Amino acid sequence: MQDWPYLAKYQQENALLPLPVNAENRVVFLGDSITEFWSKEQPSFFQNKSYINRGISGQTTPQMLLRFRADVIALHPKIVIILAGGNDIAGNTGASTTKMITDNIYSMIELAHVHNIKVILCSVLPANFFYWNPKEKPAERIIELNQLLENYALVNKIPFVDYYSAMVDDQKGLKTEFSEDRVHPNKAGYEIMSPLIEKAIQLTIKNL
Repeated sequence: MQDWPYLAKYQQENALLPLPVNAENRVVFLGDSITEFWSKEQPSFFQNKSYINRGISGQTTPQMLLRFRADVIALHPKIVIILAGGNDIAGNTGASTTKMITDNIYSMIELAHVHNIKVILCSVLPANFFYWNPKEKPAERIIELNQLLENYALVNKIPFVDYYSAMVDDQKGLKTEFSEDRVHPNKAGYEIMSPLIEKAIQLTIKNL
């Protein structure tokens, strides 16, 4: 049988994860390959911290929404970081309108709030080319999605981390020094992202 949302990927790790102690500020990173590969490209960022990586390469927002309970809520974090939407634009699980993407992300945020989990919302990284779907022209859709997410975050008083502005080139793509394939960050790319998200995490912890 097909495990469409990939619930099995972290099932064993989740089962072995102890409940957090009261003083632990557990943070779950939910996303796609950009999140999953972060632990490989920059392992030091996750070491000696209560940061849990729950990225799955290739995933879209409906898949993340389906596994939100298993890979976020059940882990009892204080904070969830959501970075999602690029693969929806790429059409990984079929055509998606921008509203379909934002509906899924907003649903995840609402689930988090019901369970007293603080949310940090992130912009999609710049991209003007998807090597696995070269017919897609993603640059303008990413800009549109990011603007909607930022506006939602502002209205709902949710921290918003703008990776896009820090990493975009003059062609609305990812700067070549930050990526080998124009989509995924390399170590230098993650070194740009890390202090931005760390600042947001620490500010959110102060307000817990």
